[in-house]
Amino acid sequence: MKKDSQFDLAIAKLAHKTHQFAFELDRTFFDQFEQSLIPDGNLHADVTLTKTDRLITLDFRITGTVRLICDRSLDEFDQPLDITEQLLVRYGDREVELDDNVLQITPDTQTLPIAQHLFDYIGLALPMKKLHPRFQNEPDENPGADSKLIFTTRQSGDNDEDEDSGDPRWDALRNLN
Repeated sequence: MKKDSQFDLAIAKLAHKTHQFAFELDRTFFDQFEQSLIPDGNLHADVTLTKTDRLITLDFRITGTVRLICDRSLDEFDQPLDITEQLLVRYGDREVELDDNVLQITPDTQTLPIAQHLFDYIGLALPMKKLHPRFQNEPDENPGADSKLIFTTRQSGDNDEDEDSGDPRWDALRNLN
């Protein structure tokens, strides 16, 4: 990722209260990242930052569309997104990411870069199967693919006859041996 100070929040200069920030995310934003997942987009990000003595809370609201390529037809289409996320930033002795949504920074940190967080939230909101809207209302070719599968394993000492003795269909199959 290229360094862009437009998406760095100067947290050291902020007073202990709630602050509002707005960002426009377009092709120039997505070009900063070495990726081919999202070629283009037209998004608006509202960031509400609440600063206290021990904690900074960032509430993200990202709305708009991203340009995707259909997995079935390879046609481009606009995918609408409406994302709400929260990032907690606490103060500590070193800078480290404690969890997906919890960061630790040192008290002398001047700026907080949020471009990578914005990009990650957008990437996580994308559907696994990218289908052009004209295909989304078609019946699924493999409707059972999304259902849950339950796998069981048998130990070598398990006795098949005890489990299946109540079902007469198994008796007919055992007679074939």
